[in-house]
Amino acid sequence: MHLPTESGPPPETALPELPAPKILVVDDIPANLVAMRHLLRGLGAEVVEAGSGNAALAATLDHEFALILLDVQMPDIDGFEVASLLADDARTRQTPIIFVTAAHRDDLNRIKGYHHGAVDYIAKPVDDLILRSKVRVFLELYDSKRKMSQLLLQLEQRNRALQAEVAERRRLEELARHQAGHDVLTRLPNRLLFMDRVDQAVLRARRQGHRFSLLYIDLDGFKPVNDELGHAAGDYTLIEIARRLRHCMRESDTCARIGGDEFAVVLDTAEAGDALRIGQKLCQTIAQPIEVPREGREPARIGLGASIGVAVFPEHTDPQAADTTLIEALIHAADEAMYRAKRGGKNRCEVATGSSDA
Repeated sequence: MHLPTESGPPPETALPELPAPKILVVDDIPANLVAMRHLLRGLGAEVVEAGSGNAALAATLDHEFALILLDVQMPDIDGFEVASLLADDARTRQTPIIFVTAAHRDDLNRIKGYHHGAVDYIAKPVDDLILRSKVRVFLELYDSKRKMSQLLLQLEQRNRALQAEVAERRRLEELARHQAGHDVLTRLPNRLLFMDRVDQAVLRARRQGHRFSLLYIDLDGFKPVNDELGHAAGDYTLIEIARRLRHCMRESDTCARIGGDEFAVVLDTAEAGDALRIGQKLCQTIAQPIEVPREGREPARIGLGASIGVAVFPEHTDPQAADTTLIEALIHAADEAMYRAKRGGKNRCEVATGSSDA
């Protein structure tokens, strides 16, 4: 399996260019709108004009504004009411409003304006420098806020991409670990994982005072399948045998393919008699005919057998031996019992004798 090479973090991408900010100018006198349009020229903002409070409210439905320059005295609804309605709307609540008016110069009316959401007042006649200076400040604040939002969005997207990459790497690492310990053809644990399971079984048995059994299985009559029907038929047969073995095992047992047509089982069964009965059942299960499909022809019906050797921990080992020596002795005992089953006529199960059947 080829794992992806280290590619490092995704490259930084430039932020997209932002559209020009928009300023809403609200005044019921057309001449004032024209004057404001000229005063705001050259600030890099798009000016949207509204001749009434209702028109201003309608404009906020279609545009996002960096700033609203709002006249107080208007014929339909005045600037205070417009500001109050904008403050009640979540979309426009944060939009700064500057009142532009010739009236209400006293502090009481300024406080009223601030209460309705205004951030500043500009008195008419408008001072060009003051207006442009204040507008420029709010445009810069709006631009900074937009860029910060862009950066936060970019950071969120980058975090999501990194999380997805981490999840994919973990998936590939898990797949690699699984494939390192499993047979590609049958998907059973391979010899490496089988030896680890035997080691864990020994540690658990010693710690808890339990016993377990080891079964070594060698198929009888498998070589003619490859020779006469081909390796594809042989692979199909091994996959079917693996399926049957899995079906006979419990979740606490481990069934492995340790090479060629050899299988092994770590059996969570304490008594040799129980292990023998399970081995005999496996012989019967494996001996059931297998229908091997062949393209354009009738399936080939084949019959196999299985010679099985059983060894039990700790009966067939020296419990005082080191773990490595103990495991080797246990496997040797099961292997010798399996060969005794072959010599005894095949398709049968034998239990090891003594501390070692060597």
